[in-house]
Amino acid sequence: MEFTEICKPFESLTTKELYAILKLRSEVFVVEQNCVFLDTDDKDQSCQHLMLYQNKELMAYARIVPAGVSYREPSIGRIASSELARGKGFGKQLVKLAIDNCIRLYGNQPIRIGAQLYLKVFYAAFGFESIGDIYDEDGIDHIEMIRPAN
Repeated sequence: MEFTEICKPFESLTTKELYAILKLRSEVFVVEQNCVFLDTDDKDQSCQHLMLYQNKELMAYARIVPAGVSYREPSIGRIASSELARGKGFGKQLVKLAIDNCIRLYGNQPIRIGAQLYLKVFYAAFGFESIGDIYDEDGIDHIEMIRPAN
């Protein structure tokens, strides 16, 4: 699987990159998951944005959130793969690279995520452990997970 990895802060995103990110997030989180919520939550400006491109098409995306914005720990959020990317390993590659970039940017410390419950086993394969109770976020069951520092 060949792809191009780009990770950059909000202010360095091109208008085409920002458009592709917002389009993918809307396709996955609003349309596909039938979830009405405000995706633009004023956190993007503080984050690094990880994009995986193949043939100039955004295949997968995650935002890397510094400590103190969503949680006490750094976190990874808005993890999304395009429909074209599914079943091709982009999701696994994305999460691995998001963890690597999180450690590169913020050091080797715990990483927290708010995972959709049905993806709990997927994230556990990357060392994330469930903490707390299941909670509803925009009509979808979630659970907080943390990946301890290595």
